[in-house]
Amino acid sequence: MASEVQPGPASQAPGGGSQPPRTLLARLVLPLILLLGIVGGLSFALLSGSSKPTLPAGAQQSAAGQGFFGTLALPAKPAPPIQLRNYLGQPVTLSQYRGKAVLVTFLYANCPDVCPLIASNLRVALNLLGAEASKVQVIAVSVDPRGDTPAAVAKFLRDHQMVGRMQYLIGSAAQLARAWAAWSVGSQREAGQPQLVAHSALIYGITASGKVRTIYPASFEPSQIVHDVPRLAAQ
Repeated sequence: MASEVQPGPASQAPGGGSQPPRTLLARLVLPLILLLGIVGGLSFALLSGSSKPTLPAGAQQSAAGQGFFGTLALPAKPAPPIQLRNYLGQPVTLSQYRGKAVLVTFLYANCPDVCPLIASNLRVALNLLGAEASKVQVIAVSVDPRGDTPAAVAKFLRDHQMVGRMQYLIGSAAQLARAWAAWSVGSQREAGQPQLVAHSALIYGITASGKVRTIYPASFEPSQIVHDVPRLAAQ
């Protein structure tokens, strides 16, 4: 059985009473925790402020509003053109879907995390839209000209049940780079893992008249798309 430790003279407080070691430790540690919290908060604020993505056509992000659940792109400007071929070799342009809402995103088939999430949530949104899904077209533009072969894209679409529901556009590095530049999309192969591509991962909501109206993060809720598609299709 452990014996009780009797406080020695060093544990006497200035007022004459004893100060338990636990209280002394708390007095030393609490200010340190506070300091770390302040530093962490400042770092978070700085990082949050610097992560605001550049939007196409010089639009700026605004809070959700005007009847939309997605973040607004203001002012609503004409979407940059897209003119590429899909994985089947068929020519596709953004303008051919004028009169419909269009959801534009940038993906690659071998992406291990964000791209499957986007594709899966878009599939859920289309399923929830039911008959209203006929009012929207999904377009994905490749950010990996080397890895997005027709076979790789076909497998990606099958795996995510998006065959016939997503126009997945591919091309040479030069062809795709023009689309990336027009849409202010970043795409860079990871130096240590060349099979991975760091890229912008937003979804852009385009109105039936061809304007960029809403933006959604990769972690969007399908219900946001379900709510916004009829409104995009009506503008």
